[in-house]
Amino acid sequence: MPKGSASSVSNQASRTAPVTAMRRACLAMLVLLLIQYGLGMAVNLYVKVPAGHPELGQAFAKAITQGAPALAIHASLGLLLVLNAIGLVVQGVKSGRRNALAAAIVGLLALAGAAFNGASFVSNGRPYASLAMALLTALALLSYVVALYSLD
Repeated sequence: MPKGSASSVSNQASRTAPVTAMRRACLAMLVLLLIQYGLGMAVNLYVKVPAGHPELGQAFAKAITQGAPALAIHASLGLLLVLNAIGLVVQGVKSGRRNALAAAIVGLLALAGAAFNGASFVSNGRPYASLAMALLTALALLSYVVALYSLD
C-alpha cells in the first residue's frame, strides 16, 4: 500500500462526514415536519384552542400547559423543530455546501415564521395565522427537500 493512501481515505471521510450528517438531519427534519403537519391538521379540526392571551410568549406557554394534549404536543414539537433548524444551519456551514446552507436558512426562517403565526393563532384565534403557519411549514418542507437534493 502506498504511503499516504490511508491518510487520503481518512481525509476524504472527514470531508464527507458533515455532508452525511446533514443528509441524515434533513431526512429526520422532513419526517418530523410531516408529523407536525398532520398534528396541525388534527388540532385545527378537532381541538379547542384556549382563549387568547395578548402576549405571544404567554400564548405559546398557555398552549403547552393548558391546551389539549394534541395542541401541547404540536407546540412542543414546533419548538424542537426550530431548534433542529438552527442545528441544520450549523451543519450547512460545516458541510461547505452553499446551496444546502441557503436552503437550511430558508427552512429556519420559514419555521420561525410558522412558530410566530402559531403563537399568534393561539393569541388571537384569527384564521389567517393558521393559514400562514401551514403555508410556512410547507415552505420549510420544500426547503429541506432542496437541501437534501443539493447534498448529492
